[in-house]
This record gives sequence, structure tokens and C-alpha cells, in this order.
Amino acid sequence: MKAIAYYQNLPIDHAEALLDVELPEPIIGEHDLLVEVKAISVNPVDVKVRANMAPPAGQPRVLGWDAAGVVRAVGGKVSLFQPGDRVWYAGALQRPGANSELHAVDERIVGKMPDSLDFETAAALPLTAITAWELLFDRLQVLANGQPAGKKLLIVGAAGGVGSILIQLARQLTGLTVIGTASRPETQAWVTELGAHHVIDHRQPLSQELKRIGIEYVDYVASLNQTEQHFAEIVEALAPQGKLALIDDPAALDVRALKAKSLSLHWEFMYTRSMFATDDQIAQHALLTELARLVDAGIVKNTVAERFGAINAANLKRAHALLESNTAKGKIVLSGF
Repeated sequence: MKAIAYYQNLPIDHAEALLDVELPEPIIGEHDLLVEVKAISVNPVDVKVRANMAPPAGQPRVLGWDAAGVVRAVGGKVSLFQPGDRVWYAGALQRPGANSELHAVDERIVGKMPDSLDFETAAALPLTAITAWELLFDRLQVLANGQPAGKKLLIVGAAGGVGSILIQLARQLTGLTVIGTASRPETQAWVTELGAHHVIDHRQPLSQELKRIGIEYVDYVASLNQTEQHFAEIVEALAPQGKLALIDDPAALDVRALKAKSLSLHWEFMYTRSMFATDDQIAQHALLTELARLVDAGIVKNTVAERFGAINAANLKRAHALLESNTAKGKIVLSGF
């Protein structure tokens, strides 16, 4: 089967940073689906793994943790899907990724695609939606019933993939006032279009920007990038007993700064359930099922911003380079081999 892989950690402008390869078809386990991949999207995790995680010597590693496709075969203990089903998912970090014509994935972290989306559009949503959903409802423990009215959420880095879906979930499913950060006119317009009540500039001190729009403190912060750079201002901006959730990888944070306000710190890593085979990993199947309902009802919009053509090494290198530039908004999708 066709696939895109890398053999060593190389800069994205290197000729061999990503390569078109031929690999054997995957062998599926008893809980697995064999999916014919129709479309994928590219995420910062792809860039991080390619740059930092070397495969065993001489072995290819396939990236890609956002996919939409058609089930071609099922394992012996599969009960949720059958061949022919259109599915979407983000996969598991410890297994080969979905940048291949065929892909094996555990059914418990897969959902049926929204009826209203094509494969390319559907591939943009799973990873970011799972991350945003778990951050908001599992980590920060906000209630998905229009409550808590009067409380405020600040999303740092709101124009990216996770921010683009987090804005919508918070605006549509909770009573939170949603404040997003963005620094350029086009990303500020994107954040507003997705439903943020306010947009502030993260190039300026966050606490000052909040005061500029009449807000002294926020109750929750979702820090999606550059947490280390903004940490002091995040602490300043949070109300006493507030909550901070983050998804990036700061080199160091002095958490003692959280003590005076009794602030709590929460990590969101959407691969935790699949990586540790937790008893509740089927929660991601349930989440994707509910997300499909919300998409078909027009409550959640797709977050595609760039369509990069066919799934091949050249186009994936372009996508990685754009993500590394830290100027991307929304999601980058590719489709077809």
C-alpha cells in the first residue's frame, strides 16, 4: 500500500524529511477496524513526532492522527461497526499513523462520520474536537448544559485547530463568556466568526488586554500554545480558585505561582485513554458520535482552512512547514492517494 513515512529526524526542508513509500497492509487485531483512508488532516503532533521521535534504525514511521475513511474489514470482537461504514477518528499515538492507504484502528476510539460532511471536511475535526471536548468537559469540568452562566473562559491561541473547535463547544454548549486571543486581522476575524464574544491580542499583556474590554478576571484559561511565555499573565488574569488547562509542552513552569490564588492546573492529552488502554477509552467513541450529531444539526461548523491536495510526501511537507511557521489558522486537509 502507498504511505508517507520518515526514517530519521530531519528539518522539513530536507529532501528526505518525509518520503513516499510502499508498505505491507496492516494486520488487524480483534478490536480493530481496517479502514481505507480517504482523507487526513495535519496537526502539530505530526510535526513534534517527526522532529523528535526517531524510528528504529532502518524502519519507517508513518504519521497522521486525523482520518476519515471507509471500513473494509473488522476484527473478531468488533461490535460497533461493519464493512462499508464511513468513519472518522484520531487514532493512537503508539500505533502507525493514518498517512497510508489502509489503516488499523481500535473501534473504541472511532465514530461514524457525520452524514452531512464529505471525507475531506470530516478529517479536519476528530483530534482537535476530542482535545477540546476533553479539555472543557473532563479537565475543567464545565457543564455542557448552558451553565455556568456568568463565568468566563479565556482561550490563548484561539485561531488554531483546537481553539477553532473549543470556541464553538464553549459558545454553543455552555453559558461561558468566551474570550479568544489572536494577533492578526485575519485570525481575529476567524475567532469572531467561530463565536467568541471577545477577541484580544496575545502580543500584549493578557491581563491588560482583558481590562481593556472591561474584564478583570476570568474563571478558566485554556492555554493552547506558548504557555511558558504567557504563564505569568495567565496567573494574573485568573480569578481566585480559577482553573488553567493546557495542551502544549512548556519546558518549565513554576507552579508555586498558582498557590496564592489556589489555582488548579490541568493537562489535556487526548492520547491518554488509548495509550494506557483505560477502562473508559470508549468515551472517545461516544464523544465522536455526539460530535457527529452536533455537526449534522449545524451546531458545530467544520474548521477546514487549507486544502493541500493529494496525500503525498510533497504536500505533507508543505503542511508541516505551515504548522512550523505558527501562522496557520484552522485545519489543513489532504485527500486521495
